[in-house]
Amino acid sequence: MKKTSEDEREEKIKGDFLLYLEGLKDFEQYRLPQRAYHIIRLAIRDLILPPGSMILEREMSEALEMSRTPVREALVRLETEGVLRLVPRRGFVVEPIEKQDLVEIYDIAGSLEGLAVDLATSNVGQEEIKILDEIVAEQEQALEQKDLHKWAQLDDRFHSSLIDFSQSKRLRSVIDIHADQIYRARLFTIRYRPLPFQSIEEHKAIISCIRAKDPKASRLLMQSHRKRTLKEILKVIDQSNGTEEEN
Repeated sequence: MKKTSEDEREEKIKGDFLLYLEGLKDFEQYRLPQRAYHIIRLAIRDLILPPGSMILEREMSEALEMSRTPVREALVRLETEGVLRLVPRRGFVVEPIEKQDLVEIYDIAGSLEGLAVDLATSNVGQEEIKILDEIVAEQEQALEQKDLHKWAQLDDRFHSSLIDFSQSKRLRSVIDIHADQIYRARLFTIRYRPLPFQSIEEHKAIISCIRAKDPKASRLLMQSHRKRTLKEILKVIDQSNGTEEEN
């Protein structure tokens, strides 16, 4: 029987997932349900399991080399978090990246990260500023090499570092709820957006405000940065759906 394009797509996803598993480390510390949860979550986050992918308990159990019970627990947990959707008698499907969800998430993230950078401005010293400078320098190098995946990872590290520097555990826990969806949207659209030179300049401007100990300016710049990147991402999603409106 001749394979359909859908069959070939599913085979490629399975192969990519197995290769992805080989590169993962430091998961032995977790109990099986937590291990399954973190591995599947990261695979969805990194688009190894892209939107629309079907996940079957049996196949996932075989890939993770564990019984179906911890895998089922992980899948149900991801369903409650809105990442997966149960399809009766079939399995779980990875939810698409919805436009309205992103609007809400970026609005929340922009406000919270604005607060985070405000707090960080008061907390950081030269050592923390050096870390931010080094991340931006690595981002510039990644762009020179046209390595957009690495750039996206560094972008995530830049924003995550600012949250760490805020020294607010509660803020971190709230932002982390939406961090995966933001990263997934960034990765999903990065190749279809303009090269992110402007993001680098905005990162530099945020660092300058932090260095000048100007929390209000750093907060405003972060919020503006998030709003601009959201507009770029939404434009790509509209284009992919064939729904872009004329301006």
